[in-house]
Amino acid sequence: MSGIVEIAKKAGVSPATVSRALRGIHHVNEKTRKKIVDAARDLDYPVRPDLLPRGQNEKTNTIGVIAPFISRWYFSQSISGVEQALREAGLDLLLYNFAQVDARERVMMQKKLVDKVDGLIVISLPPSEKEFERLLNLGIPVSLLGVASELCSSVSIDDVLGGRIATQHLVDMGHRDIAIMTGQKEPAFDFRVANQRLQGFMEVLQANDLEFNPRNELYSDFTSTTSEIAMEEFLTRKKLPTAIFCESDEMAFGVYQALRKKGMRVPEDISIVGYDGHDFGVTLGLTTVAQPVRFLGQLAASQVMALIEKPESVVRQMVVPIELVQRQSVLKIN
Repeated sequence: MSGIVEIAKKAGVSPATVSRALRGIHHVNEKTRKKIVDAARDLDYPVRPDLLPRGQNEKTNTIGVIAPFISRWYFSQSISGVEQALREAGLDLLLYNFAQVDARERVMMQKKLVDKVDGLIVISLPPSEKEFERLLNLGIPVSLLGVASELCSSVSIDDVLGGRIATQHLVDMGHRDIAIMTGQKEPAFDFRVANQRLQGFMEVLQANDLEFNPRNELYSDFTSTTSEIAMEEFLTRKKLPTAIFCESDEMAFGVYQALRKKGMRVPEDISIVGYDGHDFGVTLGLTTVAQPVRFLGQLAASQVMALIEKPESVVRQMVVPIELVQRQSVLKIN
């Protein structure tokens, strides 16, 4: 305890503050913490390595990953891909997960990031202009996963094309009255994929001279639970479409459940096309537009690691191919 007291006297703070600071507890002003750490080092008192200032060329051997969700399949798979690539390279992963606007702002604008990680991967969230400026000013490599940007490295797919592929398959199978379950707009997050997949859907209808009925547009938040609720309400209508395009496989799972509870069959009563390539889609026989999610995570990690190794490397925007996987959920009609 004598060491703590001496540090407190030298730094001009209380012993309790010294104790909190040297244990890494967050409720200590960074300026005060630095003063305490400096005093401790002057007195040859042992200080945790993560509290010491980093040298200009010193690395943490850690990559930060920013994601709004971790329980949803897409995010867990992409994070798994990132983790695998980092583990094989002997690097660690530091995950920043949030589901509220204020939490997002704290993470995106956290200057301490530069002291904790050597690079950042942001999953499916295009940062705002202010957030982008702050992230790029950190002076560490940044890669976007699931969205594209010319301002930094990115790994993504063509979601407009994906929407077209899904819808064209339904049209080719003879369907003319087609519904779509799209992502509900959330003020906290700018999920561009919802609008992009909807755009592809609309383009195919227009190209085939098919009029879209606004009542055939359902909203969910990319989860099976909310999709099931939305579909249950939709099924109370007297006239139903022959097919539905769900903007994610998890949405499609909710649609399946709602139809099952109603005593309806897939594809005899309604055909379904999903999106993503979820593992469980095989069990249900779901036709889907598949994307290699784990591979996207591996590529994003590789981008960041390459930029760490060679900061002068060319920033790349990579677009990964997608494919239609046909199973049993779409009925061909005349």
